[in-house]
Amino acid sequence: MIPRDIAPLAARLAQQYPVLTLTGPRQSGKTTLCRELFAGKRYVTLEDPDTRRFAHEDPRGFLKGIEAGAIVDEIQRASQLPSYLQSLVDEDTSPGRFILTGSQQFELMSHVSQSLAGRTAVLRLLPFSLAEVAQIHPVPELPQTLLTGFYPRIHDRGLDPSQALGDYFATYVERDLRQLAAVHDLQRFERFVRLCAGRIGQLVNLTSLGNDAGVSHATARAWLDLLQTSYIVHVLPPWFTNTSKRLVKSPKLYFHDVGLACWLLGLRTPEQVARDPLFGSLFENFVVIEALKSRFNRGETAEMYFYRDATGNEVDLLLPSGRRFRAVEIKAGATVNSDYFRGLSGFSALFPDALEGGSVVYGGETAQMRSDWPVIPWKRLQNPPK
Repeated sequence: MIPRDIAPLAARLAQQYPVLTLTGPRQSGKTTLCRELFAGKRYVTLEDPDTRRFAHEDPRGFLKGIEAGAIVDEIQRASQLPSYLQSLVDEDTSPGRFILTGSQQFELMSHVSQSLAGRTAVLRLLPFSLAEVAQIHPVPELPQTLLTGFYPRIHDRGLDPSQALGDYFATYVERDLRQLAAVHDLQRFERFVRLCAGRIGQLVNLTSLGNDAGVSHATARAWLDLLQTSYIVHVLPPWFTNTSKRLVKSPKLYFHDVGLACWLLGLRTPEQVARDPLFGSLFENFVVIEALKSRFNRGETAEMYFYRDATGNEVDLLLPSGRRFRAVEIKAGATVNSDYFRGLSGFSALFPDALEGGSVVYGGETAQMRSDWPVIPWKRLQNPPK
């Protein structure tokens, strides 16, 4: 197994809490990580119909069979189980007794937070980071990196990304959607998801999305929530203060895996990615989600922001650092120019007390220092600071 960056934290928290909950997208490596870290524990999966039926019909009997502890995979398939687990772990608070995994963040977390508050540590595992991919094989050129994405099976088994991502999306539509919500018009929903891919890095406009997909504003909102729930998209909120009403207050849209976004856009070769009009947005998606993975792998929240005002001042990413921020500008171009620093300089002038530091991540190969801001090549993200 490729060592996951989150593994030491997961092992430590399992020595402190009776329950460890690990959530994340399907095929992000949750099961593999848990079975490797906790190899001595019994493994049960609620994907199995007979096991799931047992857990639904007789939750106490189901838990009686694993009261010594177990890895319980896809816990959201039996949403009442955390309530029964509560009394079980209150009677025996031995650390690391139960390891729970799930691939539906909001539904799972609502049940876990209600029933196991104070009893479980919660971690989120996204697909491989660039650093984890670099442990398997040399990182390819940028267009190929974006096209392949970061789902572990593609890298572990050398799968063709177009085939693997197509299968992933088909499985998602056929399995998760039926479980999560009654989406009756699957063809229209798939069109909606592709439209979302075409809006990567843009402000969310549900009215426009709904009109283009042929659905109401309410349906567009429900479907976007569904994509968030199942770890397909990530919505990045804006940062704003009460001092100005001229700041943008709509979030921006990204995909948890940039490779899936490429597939949804119909991109099948590195050459198509490199010349696509959305190349810069795909690169921005990649960098934003790398930052999110870094936060999750340290056990931190998804608290990240972007900044934009009505006059055109913008910073792509604001990362909390205490009560201040580290600002990141993201530029896909391989040649540094003065425009790369305009957002950072503008934000620094407007909010000097809010800024701890800043940098530019770009699509080039050489680290540079320009205008007081470091310029970081994208491949440097495979060696993030500890």
